[in-house]
Amino acid sequence: MNAEEIAEGITRGNRRLLAKAITYVENEHPISKEILRRIYPRTGKAHVVGITGFPGVGKSTIVSKLTEEFRKRGKSVGIVAVDPSSPFTGGALLGDRLRLDGADVNKNLWLDEKVFFRSMGSRGRLGGIAKKTGDVVKLLDSAGYDVVLVETVGAGQSEVAVLEVADTVVVILMPETGDDIQVNKAGILEIGDIFVINKSDLEGAENVERWIKYMLSLDEETVMELTKLSHADERKLMERLKWKKPVLKTIADRGIGIKELADEIEKHYEVLKTNGILQEKRKERAKLSAIEMAIEEIKAEIMRRYKPLFDGEIDPYALADKIVKEVLRC
Repeated sequence: MNAEEIAEGITRGNRRLLAKAITYVENEHPISKEILRRIYPRTGKAHVVGITGFPGVGKSTIVSKLTEEFRKRGKSVGIVAVDPSSPFTGGALLGDRLRLDGADVNKNLWLDEKVFFRSMGSRGRLGGIAKKTGDVVKLLDSAGYDVVLVETVGAGQSEVAVLEVADTVVVILMPETGDDIQVNKAGILEIGDIFVINKSDLEGAENVERWIKYMLSLDEETVMELTKLSHADERKLMERLKWKKPVLKTIADRGIGIKELADEIEKHYEVLKTNGILQEKRKERAKLSAIEMAIEEIKAEIMRRYKPLFDGEIDPYALADKIVKEVLRC
């Protein structure tokens, strides 16, 4: 089956071909690029939501409960869950079965034709998502899923890569992570559009809520100061001025607060669309994606072309200068 047939099948809702295309993309099969080229014009309709936070805060349960809530609202849901990789196979260590069995969710949900779940191994990539997560999101988008939830590995502040794929980022916290929040506060404030204190029946939830709201208020003051600077990023400033980041409390395993979280996710998406921020965000992501792909191809060509020079003793500075000059002449 060729790329055109696979791409057409995906856009018609063929789940088997969607799963096959994801496998091709993850394994960098030669056909994967052509599939992605063909489906790209049909992307851009899905609301991509990143779910991130420290390990053990309940991200998987929140993803499951949000899926239930969005299905009640008539929306189809694609899920990409990024797991740590096996050092032997590169595959996801947790995988679908363990995640689904562990989440407190109606198992019939996963038989729903309007729900598609895929776990991916991070394959050693830092930042909380896998190298090909963005491409998998595009495949789900082209398949017609209304909402795509991306659950990151769970490594705290370093999970900034979720910004590369998500329109809305939800940061999940819990009372017992209070000390970690102090250490990672800058990253958390920068990443999140919505903050959720899960397991809020535990002692200390109110303290975490107060602290986050206080830090967000300081962040808003900083934004107001930035508006006076001519070199400020206009798109980021617009987003911050138009969206007041909410702090919600949930008890996900009992479904408490999930409806309110879904409401805020939808409100954020409307703000992005209404103010032209979504288009600018996606344009910036497309530009960075193109640059990253170009760099990868150039790197592969350099490794092929200059392999004989790498085998012996080399002066890295002289060789780098030689490579740059020759590449620029091409």
